[in-house]
Amino acid sequence: MKQIAHVDMDAFFVSVELLSRPELRGKPVVVGAPGDQRGVVAAASYEARQYGIHSAMPSRTAKRLCPETIFLPGNYKLYEEWSEKVRRLLERFTPVVQMVSIDEAYLDLTGTERLHGPAWAAAEKIQRTIWQETNLPCSIGVATSYVVAKVASDAAKPRGLLWVPPGTEAAFLAPLPVRRIPGIGPVAEKALKKLGVTTVGELARLGRDELTEVFGRWGEALYRKARGEDAELWFVDEEQKSISHERTFAADVADADELEATLAWLAQLVGQRLREARLHARTVTLKLRYSSFRTLTRAETLAAPTDLDAVIFQTAVKLFRRAWNRRQKVRLLGIAAGALGPAPAQLSLLDADGQARAECLAEAADKVRQRHGAEAVRTARSLLRKSPR
Repeated sequence: MKQIAHVDMDAFFVSVELLSRPELRGKPVVVGAPGDQRGVVAAASYEARQYGIHSAMPSRTAKRLCPETIFLPGNYKLYEEWSEKVRRLLERFTPVVQMVSIDEAYLDLTGTERLHGPAWAAAEKIQRTIWQETNLPCSIGVATSYVVAKVASDAAKPRGLLWVPPGTEAAFLAPLPVRRIPGIGPVAEKALKKLGVTTVGELARLGRDELTEVFGRWGEALYRKARGEDAELWFVDEEQKSISHERTFAADVADADELEATLAWLAQLVGQRLREARLHARTVTLKLRYSSFRTLTRAETLAAPTDLDAVIFQTAVKLFRRAWNRRQKVRLLGIAAGALGPAPAQLSLLDADGQARAECLAEAADKVRQRHGAEAVRTARSLLRKSPR
């Protein structure tokens, strides 16, 4: 029987920062923009969360909610280094480790019983090893499916371990709000509420035909996930994991050259992180926020998965040109690479040579940046980007 563990590092960015700042333990701490500046919260300690502070919240709002909050600047390179250390620890327990973001991973523990004992015992050993060797806390969920393991790790936070025994998946999920199911975002939640569905148990009582009539092909995924089964289909409004970068401008911008140069810079950052994670993206999403705080997102599915800056930029800038109202100034731009997976097994023979050259160039540029910093090698287009003021 399949045994899946979902390992989720607790308040990862903050936890890494506290390794060198132990005096801040137990205090409300935020990693992100300062509380008196424009920008958002990247991560919040559990002490800060008690005041309603959460990631993606404007830092000024976080400061207003808790004036005693301590704001720390982010150091993504440091977080990546610790993420890599955690990944190497996880690979001691199983060769099947799928990092779905910098701070969480799925482990397939099926067949490892002779080495580590039952899945719940292996998970306890994993949690203990991570803490002993890194001093970083994590929560782990264990179940027979990816979807239930994810929900279980969320329920176990912080520093918890929750095992859902085989055969109890539906009963475990039944009393939970539908938003606890990965992939059910506000759009699906609103549609389900119109059907009188607010809990997973109520969702599970709906038939497959009824769900497909309302949600189309996504109804099958809803039907399966409500029963604790994995579904290959994703939801239209899924808040799926992705690799992303964004920039909040110090002053609103209306200059097209600077905005597109910023997109080139963001595409470079996203592409580098994809290559470091050995992942390819099938979708590119643009995030555009106007000075009025109105926010647009536009996404496009690529013809083939990619980890190349140029492809990401070309897609993002095309989306930007279609979406941007030139009469309005821009406050924030962001690029996200989603639908992540391993490199495609085979390239088209017509594209193979060009693809190989582009990948070699990107790899060489990454090596230079790793040694001399992110600014060491840049695309010509991104050079038009103004430094943060």
